[in-house]
Amino acid sequence: MDTGAGKAKKGAGGRKAGGGGGPRKKSVTRSVKAGLQFPVGRIGRYLKKGRYAQRVGSGAPVYLAAVLEYLAAELLELAGNAARDNKKTRIIPRHLLLAIRNDDELGKLLAGVTIAHGGVMPKINQVLLPKKTAAKEPKEPKSPKKAAKSPKKA
Repeated sequence: MDTGAGKAKKGAGGRKAGGGGGPRKKSVTRSVKAGLQFPVGRIGRYLKKGRYAQRVGSGAPVYLAAVLEYLAAELLELAGNAARDNKKTRIIPRHLLLAIRNDDELGKLLAGVTIAHGGVMPKINQVLLPKKTAAKEPKEPKSPKKAAKSPKKA
């Protein structure tokens, strides 16, 4: 049985020994390679530590980081629009709530979520609004005239 004494070392130890102390290459993160802002390495670590599966593929954290980044960008864009509509320069929880509840897809995704200090959506129940007959009150003086004409015809 071969003990591997004659083989070259693999891994970081072999590279360091052969490098000779020259200028080290700058490391390129997986987030930069994927063109993402969210940390691929950290998400991969959380996937492994969370024990969601025995093994985690190399593409899984990249895909998950891309999805999370897209959702965050979408939510921040809508919340920024809500802040601008309210003439504010900072996004507050109220703007997040308005952004989520006004968007169909985000509203469905976050239907069971409560946002602290978000408030509620502005809505007045139709029962509480004034009757439509109240709007027609100016026209009521005309109806007695019509009623007065009908007895003359009879």
